Amino acid sequence: MDGIEHPARLTVGVVGAGRVGAVLGAALARAGHRVTGAYAVSDASRARAEALLPGVPVADVATVVAGAELVVLAVPDDALPHLVAGLAATGGWQAGQIVLHTSGRHGTAVLDPVRTHHALPLAVHPAMTFIGTAMDLQRLTECAFGVTADEPLHPVAEALVLEMGGTPVRVPEEDRLAYHAALAHGANHLVTLTAEAMQVLRAAGVEEPRRILAPLMHAALDNALRTGDAALTGPVARGDVGTVEAHLRELDRLAPEVRRTYVALARATALRALDSGRLSPQAAEPLLGVLGPTFLA
Repeated sequence: MDGIEHPARLTVGVVGAGRVGAVLGAALARAGHRVTGAYAVSDASRARAEALLPGVPVADVATVVAGAELVVLAVPDDALPHLVAGLAATGGWQAGQIVLHTSGRHGTAVLDPVRTHHALPLAVHPAMTFIGTAMDLQRLTECAFGVTADEPLHPVAEALVLEMGGTPVRVPEEDRLAYHAALAHGANHLVTLTAEAMQVLRAAGVEEPRRILAPLMHAALDNALRTGDAALTGPVARGDVGTVEAHLRELDRLAPEVRRTYVALARATALRALDSGRLSPQAAEPLLGVLGPTFLA
């Protein structure tokens, strides 16, 4: 694949059989690696491990780590530093062991404790939202992975990503947080935006909001990904103050919590349109006045 030398078949331990860990473990198994253990706490995680990693024993963290040449740490961002440091303090890491975490926020600095044990740190984050089922394995074929590693280890990280079906994208250590903020802003807030739009449509008497929103939002997203700010349409881009004021009054009646989101996004949209020259200063001034602090109350 792409001329990259692939690692030998590895024994794999998955620490955290959540939506991401169980799916990546299954993807590595599909590529020919052997998952030898998984750590799962909740009933949902245990059920997920049973479904996606059949026959793989569920064990404590120390046991999972001890039996693996490749350790996948798929735990929450805030838990990762404590887990890595705790295993270092108890001598859990082994020389030559590959330690791969899936956090988007962290690069390899969080894995510095494994370096003291001569283990090999990799930060490999799938830029994808998961539901924790076999369906996610297909999504990996369209998925980019943010990869951060020491230069000599980049071929190993990239090979593992390719074997899982993804596309590796190098993210420098110092840019890791910005990378993750961009993904969270784009994907997580899109879910909030979509849910709120459906809420208001239901309040307007629309029984199947998805039928109205899906074509519109798919087209808007596609246009935005292709052309950026040039894809902007609607009353804010036109400087249509009267329409925006009417929207705010209606949202205040139907869903005040949605109005707050509308105001914040409309103001950000107006400022981007102004900065890019799509909205004139004369049109922007009254619009931004309408979207000022008094409308956030």
